[in-house]
This record gives sequence, C-alpha cells and structure tokens, in this order.
Amino acid sequence: MTDTWPHLAPAAGTPQCGPPSFEPERGWWVTRHADVRAALTDPTFQVPAVESGPPGTLAWLRASVSRFSPPRRHAERRAVATSALASLDPDDLRHDAARLTVSVLDRVGDRVDVMRELARPVPLWALADRLGFADPVAAGTAVAVVAAAYHPGVDPALTARADRAVAALLALAPQGPPVVRANQIGLLVQACDATAGLIGAAAQHLLPPTVAGAPATAGTADLLAEVLRLDPPVRATRRVTVDAVRLGGRDLPAGSPVLLRFDAANRDPRAFPEPATFQPGRSGAGLLTFGTGERGCPGDRHALALATGVLDVLRERCWRSPGPVRHEPHPTLRVPTSLEVGVR
Repeated sequence: MTDTWPHLAPAAGTPQCGPPSFEPERGWWVTRHADVRAALTDPTFQVPAVESGPPGTLAWLRASVSRFSPPRRHAERRAVATSALASLDPDDLRHDAARLTVSVLDRVGDRVDVMRELARPVPLWALADRLGFADPVAAGTAVAVVAAAYHPGVDPALTARADRAVAALLALAPQGPPVVRANQIGLLVQACDATAGLIGAAAQHLLPPTVAGAPATAGTADLLAEVLRLDPPVRATRRVTVDAVRLGGRDLPAGSPVLLRFDAANRDPRAFPEPATFQPGRSGAGLLTFGTGERGCPGDRHALALATGVLDVLRERCWRSPGPVRHEPHPTLRVPTSLEVGVR
C-alpha cells in the first residue's frame, strides 16, 4: 500500500519562525533553524549554571553530569557518558525493548496505556540493565522520580523525593568513581521523559485508528525521524550569553537568557520544504531535536533504538481510537500523560 500522510499542525504554544525576539519577562526566543543551529555551536551561548549540593543529592547529581557542566568540565564528563554508551550495542537495546514490550502486551489484556506501561518503563528497564544497574525495574522507578525534578526551579517537595531517589540509584549503580556513577544515572534521567515522549507521539500519530487498520509501510526509523521533527518530545533548550553577540540580525547583550525552540526550527520552511507535511525519509536540513555541536545528545542512536524496539511491536499489535491527547505541563518537554491503545 502507499501511505498517505496528513499535515500535522504545530502543537499549542509552538511559535512561528522569525528573527530572535525579546520580551522582558521571558528573555530571547530563537526560532529559525539557522539561528538555533548557530547558537548551539557558538561558545558564547552557554548552558545556565547550576548549584551543587551534598554528595548523593539531586543538586549534586545535576552539578556532576555533563548536561549541566560548565565548559571547563564538560568534555571530561561527556567522555564518561560516551564511554558508557560505547559499550552498548543499539541493536541489543532495540531487541531488549521489543522483548519487554511483547512481555507487557502479553499480560495486559486487550487494552494498555502506552505511557504508563510501555513508553516510560520499558526504555529505562532495558538501558539500566545494559548499564549494569543491580535492579533495572527499581532503577526505572527511581529515575522517573529524579526526572520529574531534574530541571532547576521545581517544587521543593519534588526535590526531597528526588534526593531519596538519587540515593537509591547510587545503591543500584555499578561501583566506580562518583563522577562515573553520576553520569550513568544522568544517562537514564536524560532518556526518561524524552524517549517516553517520542514513543507516545509516535503511537499517537502512527498507529492505525481501528483494529482493522493497516499499519504504515514506511520503516520505523524514517517514521520516528518525522515525529521528532514535527512533534518533538524536547521542544526547547536554554542557554545564556556569556558575551555580547549578534544572532539572526539581532544584538544580544551579555547575560541574556535564551530559549532555543527546536519545535519551531524543525518547521522552518527555509530548512524543510512543505514543513507541515509528514514525509518519512525526507532529505533536507538536519534535525535539531537532539541538539548539535559539542553538547549534542551523546545517546541519540541509543534513544532511537529503544523507541524503535517499542514501536515495532506496537505497529504489529496495537491500534488506537482517535481523540485528544493531553500532555504533561512542562515548559520545554512534550510528553503525553496517557495514551490508551487496543491490543490485537
């Protein structure tokens, strides 16, 4: 069969592409593909600094992982993360995720909430197991608690719960230097919401709407690339300028807070012809959802492998009824709260 794809409207809150814009209460927003890419690769735009805390706490974890590290520490900590990932074969992760998905579907009956039963736990179980955590299921539960409080500025009650979860993860992590164990935990936390959001969006957009519907014929990898472009689980990332800089025809002073909008940049018509049309296998400018430059996601292949393993099984065995999908409130992530599907 030939797949016919609709236009996908931007998610609520996705801005139009245009020159960098400033508002006093929110700082600078950067929406054009070329401008976002330039900011991601310009050392003038740095990740905002985070405060550290006592060893074994959430604040300690944030200050120890490459994600939030200052330039002088970033390369060393990123090397720890990439070394841990280098020992993992993405094909193994894909097979693990598919096997675990089959196991869940075999026990749930004729309906399942993709988010609760699959998109959130399965990638974490598979990744934690391959990283050597003693109890992958317990690790996955603790990671979800940490992920809910990972970005600075959350409710203190969530931070207290996350402190306990970090301690639990350290007890389950393989032995090694603190910075190595922190970055192994960081890999799980980074995979948590982003991979779940990708699987949820893919299930929402790609599963047939009836039990008799035929699955799409395009390959899962091409389908996921378009989902990442049109409905990215990571909508934006934050930077701050360390010096005055000119970007996209605008002069940004030193110390400016900057929000780089992946969701808008991935719909930039200068980078993607017919940007609202879902076109698996399309050529054109590179996706920005995983970032780029020295701070690009080190685990993009592994995240895609985990999502592919889950989605391959969903495409074979599941269907979903049309209807609105609600998403968790978050300024930079887009993750469905629930997504019920039927199981063949």
